Amino acid sequence: MENKKEAFQMSNIKKAIFDHAIYVVLVILLVLVVILEPRFLSLQNFQNLLAQSSTKIIIAIGAGMILVVQGVDLSAGRAVGLACVVSASLMQTVDYAYRMYPNLPDLPLIVPFIVCIAMLAIVGLFVGIIVAYFHVPPFIATLGVQLLLFGLTSIYYSSQPSGPQPYGGIKSSITGLSNGALEIGPVRIPYLTIIALVIAVLMWIVWNKTRFGKYMFAVGGNPEAAKVSGVHVKKTLLGVYCSAFVLYAIAAVLEVGRIGSAANGTGEGYEMDAVAACVVGGVSLSGGVGTIPGVVVGVLMFTIINYGMSFVGVNMYWQYIVKGAIILLAVILDMRKYARKN
Repeated sequence: MENKKEAFQMSNIKKAIFDHAIYVVLVILLVLVVILEPRFLSLQNFQNLLAQSSTKIIIAIGAGMILVVQGVDLSAGRAVGLACVVSASLMQTVDYAYRMYPNLPDLPLIVPFIVCIAMLAIVGLFVGIIVAYFHVPPFIATLGVQLLLFGLTSIYYSSQPSGPQPYGGIKSSITGLSNGALEIGPVRIPYLTIIALVIAVLMWIVWNKTRFGKYMFAVGGNPEAAKVSGVHVKKTLLGVYCSAFVLYAIAAVLEVGRIGSAANGTGEGYEMDAVAACVVGGVSLSGGVGTIPGVVVGVLMFTIINYGMSFVGVNMYWQYIVKGAIILLAVILDMRKYARKN
């Protein structure tokens, strides 16, 4: 009897280690970074990490919603890029010599947000229709939309009166919002981080306390069972894709303020970082599983490792190798858990 109890406990320990293996690997990498460069643990670095993670958290929550309903969004980065160039063109100072719209009056900050949210909501609705009503696999649908969006972004970018060049002269109202911070003694909490946390809390409520959130997880877990239970699967998918793209739009405007400019290449690769962070944070590629805290932790962990490798001077090519290995490990562990569950 005692032997069975010990075997059961050992089995639980092994299962716990296996389920959290990706975090063990990330912590080991973090410890190696700290050993190589102890200055990495400075308060300034921590504040920089928070600022860099903030817009990524907003994007990852949107990408996570699509993963929950058994999709994957390859167009997120280009959607962010389109919203970046459009919002940047509307947020240039009136005295900037190379304005996209020389005669445009000084617009309130809310206008670029509304324009980009409306624009990407339409794109999200379009993608949702392709997936929900034409039954195109999300991977293919978003791959096609990715190319379409990059083409539109490049056309808009090249149509500047002064020719294709990065949008500059961004207003201080948005750069101040994106780069400012709430100062509490020696601690500076970036406004971006506060905004990202507010959005995360609101989306946690949507995911866990609303009918839409329950329908989203039901569709992700088993679309056929959800349909039999009275869930309107197609409308839920439309809502998920629209919501995700609205989050991309908000992140894009804030990202322009953080960077201080925008080009047609802005946003490239953001979708890979978002999906990787979601998977690291426990959002299952098989659908129906995921949490907002998990997504936030995944983004933070991934950003820390990226920033840490750059901080200690790891060659960029080796960084790609490490990031790719982390993604593959996270996916393998996720697939193993899914297979074990079934």
